[in-house]
Amino acid sequence: MTDTAARTGTTAVPDRAGSPATVSAAGAGASRSGRRHQLDDWRPEDPDFWRTTGAPIARRNLLVSVFSEHVGFSVWSLWSVMVLFLGPEYGIDPAGKFLLTAVPTALGSVLRLPYTLAVARFGGRNWTIVSALLLLVPTVPMAILIEPGVSYGTLMVLACLAGVGGGNFASSMANINLFYPQHRKGWALGLNAGGGNIGVATVQLVGLAVLATAGTAHPRLVPAVYIPLIVAAALASAHYMDNITGARNERRAMREATRDPHTWIMSLLYIGTFGSFIGFGFAFGQVLQVQFREQFATPVDAAYLTFLGPLVGSLIRPVGGWLADRFGGARVTLWNFAAMAAGAGLVYVASGERSLPLYLTGFVGLFVFSGIGNGSTYKMIPAIFRARAARAVAAGELDAETAQRWAWRLSGALIGIASAVGAFGGVLVNIAFRQSFLAYASADAAYLAFIAWYAVCFLVTWAVYLRPSRTTLPGV
Repeated sequence: MTDTAARTGTTAVPDRAGSPATVSAAGAGASRSGRRHQLDDWRPEDPDFWRTTGAPIARRNLLVSVFSEHVGFSVWSLWSVMVLFLGPEYGIDPAGKFLLTAVPTALGSVLRLPYTLAVARFGGRNWTIVSALLLLVPTVPMAILIEPGVSYGTLMVLACLAGVGGGNFASSMANINLFYPQHRKGWALGLNAGGGNIGVATVQLVGLAVLATAGTAHPRLVPAVYIPLIVAAALASAHYMDNITGARNERRAMREATRDPHTWIMSLLYIGTFGSFIGFGFAFGQVLQVQFREQFATPVDAAYLTFLGPLVGSLIRPVGGWLADRFGGARVTLWNFAAMAAGAGLVYVASGERSLPLYLTGFVGLFVFSGIGNGSTYKMIPAIFRARAARAVAAGELDAETAQRWAWRLSGALIGIASAVGAFGGVLVNIAFRQSFLAYASADAAYLAFIAWYAVCFLVTWAVYLRPSRTTLPGV
């Protein structure tokens, strides 16, 4: 996420002057001393308050949030690693493995909206503790039950439960959004999102370490590694984080956003970017093993490469935001989809030619451009509403302050919806691979489907945001 993710559907209650609800110095100091964790008066937009009191508190909450969200993302991605351990003794074919990686993605996407709303309902600190402890629900039984002879139904339930980690991103972003002033939100939310996304690569490095040291006979060790980290995240949240009094959910903004066509257009585009990132992150290791069985005879061979794509895709995400600032979000997104289609085309050709170097080049390219697209699409969201607000002011329909407030509210609501819908793209990626292997015993049909999807996203971006016409929104 970037500075354009300034609202996530959760705000502070405005006072009579229209500024966020404020926190008394006593409330802030009590929280810092550990006696209380409730900020009754919070003024991040007040420069003096921010410099003397707010910044240290916000920084402390951000650091713990990054850690907790990182662990959540790692748990969400556990099955991208676990399937590498499921050898012939488990009796699961490639199609069955792709289904195991699809179900946690599905639950994670569904949970993102309620997790966003939970921050204002229960408090950011309180919900971070709860959401961290919920990660024990999949990891503890995984560390106990996964061994040869376990039923496929049990594995499906365990995989589905891992989806709770997918919701942590949404609640973490909504919470940190409350702590920072407008001019610092981009940095804070970008760091928070990046720290979470890297969890996809981290869990694969953990899997590689287990495979390299203990072999495929001990899959339980991977979730077991995360159990103490989950407990540490919950304890750190309890000790160092705070709740902000007066935070509330913008339910009316959510309802209004669902009736706006741009919400669903941007959600479609986000399926193509973040959906590709999370879907490929879950599926990459399996695809390598199936497509190039000779080169990747053992899971550890594939594990040496699977972390590379998600790591690069996570680290390059801020570049998409920077490019969007420089050249315009819609223009960057448009050509990024063209590049993603070219990457998928290269993967398709490499698959037919059985060329591993070309295949890796194409797949790493897909991760790179999905990361860039994450940044550029999120930059588009507030730009869309800023442009529409400016148009309303120019037409005399709204005054400048009201228009700006409307743009912030709707941007935040759209971001929350798009993050949930976009995550569902990871399900579609894994289902596409599954159906392709079932029908054709190869992934070629899935690659063609990805090319077609990116072409659709390219055309939609051009038609809605770049086609010369009176309806085009300038500055998007």
